[in-house]
Amino acid sequence: MSKKIILITGGAGFLGCNLTRKLLEEGHKVIVLDDLSTGRLQNLIDFEKNENFEFIKHDICDPIDVRADWIFNFACPASPPKYQKDPIQTIKTSVWGSFNLLELARKYGSRILHTSTSEVYGDPTVHPQIETYRGNVNPIGIRACYDEGKRCAETLFFDYKRKFDLDIKVVRIFNTYGPYMDPDDGRVISNFVVRALKGLPLEVYGDGKQTRSFCYVDDMIKALLLMINSNSDVIGPINIGNPGEFSINELVKVLESLFAKKLSINYKNLPQDDPMKRKPDITLARELLGWEPKINLNEGLENSVKYFRSVISEYNADPFSCDSCLQ
Repeated sequence: MSKKIILITGGAGFLGCNLTRKLLEEGHKVIVLDDLSTGRLQNLIDFEKNENFEFIKHDICDPIDVRADWIFNFACPASPPKYQKDPIQTIKTSVWGSFNLLELARKYGSRILHTSTSEVYGDPTVHPQIETYRGNVNPIGIRACYDEGKRCAETLFFDYKRKFDLDIKVVRIFNTYGPYMDPDDGRVISNFVVRALKGLPLEVYGDGKQTRSFCYVDDMIKALLLMINSNSDVIGPINIGNPGEFSINELVKVLESLFAKKLSINYKNLPQDDPMKRKPDITLARELLGWEPKINLNEGLENSVKYFRSVISEYNADPFSCDSCLQ
């Protein structure tokens, strides 16, 4: 494969920095763009001496002129506590930011991959979720800034394809976890692991019977690379996630096995519009990309616990005591 100039927006975040690492290993020139509102510079420290790496602090809500062969758009807070903190900025990032990136891709003829989300399905009435399902989203709820922002971004991408024949790719990412997650992320795996390492009770919302499907980050990165390298007629949207389905209570049991001890639990009220089921139908990913996840939950959690244990000393305060930390 020829070496590319690749722009990654939101590249200081969890998925962005893992993808940056992989692309640099392959010898590409990688430009990471991030406003650091949720991304972390420490995620990029390993790359600062690499001559093929460049960092630009920038908010994609403002136009930018950067020539790139490929663009990966990760820019947008993805955890409920983070995107609900400034909901107007969240929806601007998804919508206006996507417009700016699409205009940039149109100017330079770049291939552009947009990371959408399983949240476009809302609290689904179809299970597992298939790409043709149009969702059950509350457009005025507290999660709408993210859910509807991502839905509108998909609209923009497909309108640019129809009007300008832009080379677009759209994936819908389901819950992903692994090294370089922010310990202060507030999502269920980072929340549970960090609290367990600190000896704090786990916070379970509702009765813990709601389900999630957890994809290890290495599997996710492989899928994203297969998608960006796929034929131009493979556009998406394509679900990317692990179809293994676990209730929150089952996740607690897996962690108890890893920690070899009983973990205490505080049950809390279920937040507004929290989806009760998540499970991707990955038939399209298997057929069009030849992809399916390989790393099971136990192995992925073992790696994640090692990572969080190595960085936990950086975080002395308990960031997970608020009711806005959703699952």
